[in-house]
Amino acid sequence: MTRFNLITLCLALVAGATACTKAQPQQALVDPTYFATENPRSLRDWGMVQVSDDALILGQRVTPYDLTTPLFTDYAQKLRTIWMPAGAAADYKPGDNELSFPVGTVITKTFFYQTGRGGRVLQQADQALIHDGEGLNLKKVRIVETRLLIHRPEGWAALTYLWNEAQTEAVLHRVGAVVPLKLARADGTDQAFSYVVPNVTQCSACHATNVATRIIQPIGPKPRLLNRDFAYSDGTENQLTRLTKAGYLRGLADPKEAPADVAWTDASASLEARARAYLDVNCGHCHNPEGPADTSGLYLNAATPLSRASGTCKLPVAAGPGTGNLRFDIVPGDAEASIIPYRMASTNPAVMMPEIGRSTAHAEGVALVRFWIDSMEGSCR
Repeated sequence: MTRFNLITLCLALVAGATACTKAQPQQALVDPTYFATENPRSLRDWGMVQVSDDALILGQRVTPYDLTTPLFTDYAQKLRTIWMPAGAAADYKPGDNELSFPVGTVITKTFFYQTGRGGRVLQQADQALIHDGEGLNLKKVRIVETRLLIHRPEGWAALTYLWNEAQTEAVLHRVGAVVPLKLARADGTDQAFSYVVPNVTQCSACHATNVATRIIQPIGPKPRLLNRDFAYSDGTENQLTRLTKAGYLRGLADPKEAPADVAWTDASASLEARARAYLDVNCGHCHNPEGPADTSGLYLNAATPLSRASGTCKLPVAAGPGTGNLRFDIVPGDAEASIIPYRMASTNPAVMMPEIGRSTAHAEGVALVRFWIDSMEGSCR
């Protein structure tokens, strides 16, 4: 058992004592009524993640998870967690794209990088060196921010906590921030960039996926993105199975009965499936018939078939620098003539897509989409 392993509970704390043995990190107890209205200044008051002996550890009953294909955020790694009040569970219903999370659910996402020489952050991270699935080794990583989604009686609320340079505390930060970093890229070069911590408005812009209701909701933890194995500290297990065992999910007896997306990095999957999975996660929450980009007519969510009406050979709805003087969003067989990879590769705020959430271009994601478009048959003539 490593020092990051939180399976063993601190019995003295549960019993109401004031101290625990040094061998067991003190874990915060969570009162579900506390989160109905309060927005504590310090992240530690939530009890979801906390610092102990050069490690970021998880609180009691806080369960880590990952996504089959994650959203790209300037090459940052992400420690995702979920917590629910005792007796509460998310409902799985066959055919539903989303999980129905109960009031009181708290979802966290901590953004971090493995550190390199001279204060640089690494484009690629060695997971075995920095954490064991349920915590972070603070001697190996640079944490930037932790974002929370809290399901309150009136709906979901989004909060962002910014970490100090000493990595001892994170405080509530509603107005956003810019954190200068130097990225050590995999090809040996360095790239200075500005990591942008979102403000409250920007959080809403992404998480209000229905343009009509403007209701904030989780984007990532969907059944098809959770239906994969995760290396927990006590062994590898399917995430949907683990959530069911933890009492956090009901209605699903066997993960094989639930949908499962391919990973965009899975070389055994088809090029089309990988590219569509990547575009779905990075673009589809806006580019869908109900999303904020519904008027564009460019639909990149997995549920909408690609066609001339929704992407292939489709004219953009607006001209300007965002088109790069190109005519069509996707030109089969010609990525160089297609608007989508052009905007994905740009870091110009007037051009780039997604519009927020990154300051660097995801070279690997752009390459995947280019290969996919070049492999298409047909033309726009």
